[in-house]
Amino acid sequence: MVGTPPDAFASGCFAHPTHPSLDVLRSELGNDAKGEIMITRRLFCGCLAAALPFASAHAQPSGECAIFTPERQKATAPDEAIARLKDGNARFMAGKPVNCDLMAQVKQTASNQSPFAAIVGCIDSRVPPELVFDQRIGDVFCARVAGNCVNTDIIGSLEYSTKVSGAKAIVVLGHNSCGAIKSAVDDVKLGNITALLRNFRPALATLKPSDGHRDSHNHPLVQKVAEANARLTAASLPKRSRIIRTLVDSGELKIAAAMHDITTGQVSWL
Repeated sequence: MVGTPPDAFASGCFAHPTHPSLDVLRSELGNDAKGEIMITRRLFCGCLAAALPFASAHAQPSGECAIFTPERQKATAPDEAIARLKDGNARFMAGKPVNCDLMAQVKQTASNQSPFAAIVGCIDSRVPPELVFDQRIGDVFCARVAGNCVNTDIIGSLEYSTKVSGAKAIVVLGHNSCGAIKSAVDDVKLGNITALLRNFRPALATLKPSDGHRDSHNHPLVQKVAEANARLTAASLPKRSRIIRTLVDSGELKIAAAMHDITTGQVSWL
C-alpha cells in the first residue's frame, strides 16, 4: 500500500481480516457490540496517530510546489535558474524528489505558463529532463532530438522560450552512451538518420590521432565527441540567433552545456 505509515501495519490499522490480532479481539469481544465499537474507535485513533507524523514528514513546503508565475519568473536571475536545475539534480540523485499535487499544477498553469529555463535534450528514454532535474508542470521548456543538436526549428523554439515567454536559462544536455553520437562516430548511412548525423561533424572534427581508433566501441572517444557536441551546440546559439545573443549580452539569459550520466543520474556541467 503506497504511502501507508509502517507503524500503521504494526498497530493493526491495515491488518487483514484473518490477522491474528483480530482473532484475539474477536475472542475477547464475543458478541458485545458496544465493545466492538469501542475497539474500532480505538483502532481508528491509533491509525490516525500513526499516520499524522508520516504525513507531516512527507509533506512538501508550499514554496517548493508553487508554480512559476510571470512575477516569479521575472524575479529569477539567470544564475538562479541554473542553480535550481543543479539543486533538482541533487534531489534526483538522492532519491528525494519534491512531491507536489500535479493536478493542482495542471489547473494553476492552464491559463499561463512562465517556465524559468529551456532545455535541449536527447530523445533517449533514459534522460527525461523534467525528471533528471526534478522539475514539474510549468517549470521548464524541453526540446528533444537525437543527439541534442539544434536546427532552425529548435532555435526558433528557444527564441520563443526566452524572448517571448521569459525563460532565464538555456541548457544543452548531452549524455554518455548516446546512440546518435555512436552512429556519427561509425558514419552510419540509414534513411534520414544520415542527414541527422551531419549535425555532429563539428564535434567529430575535434578528434585527434591520440584519441585512438574512430569506433563506437572506443568509449572515451565517444564521450569526448558527446561533450564536444554539447559545448559546441551551446556556443552556437548566440551565433545563430540575434535574439538569443542580445539576451545573453544584456545579462537576461545564460546558456550552459551539461552531460548526464545514465549510470548514476548525475549531471555534470561543462
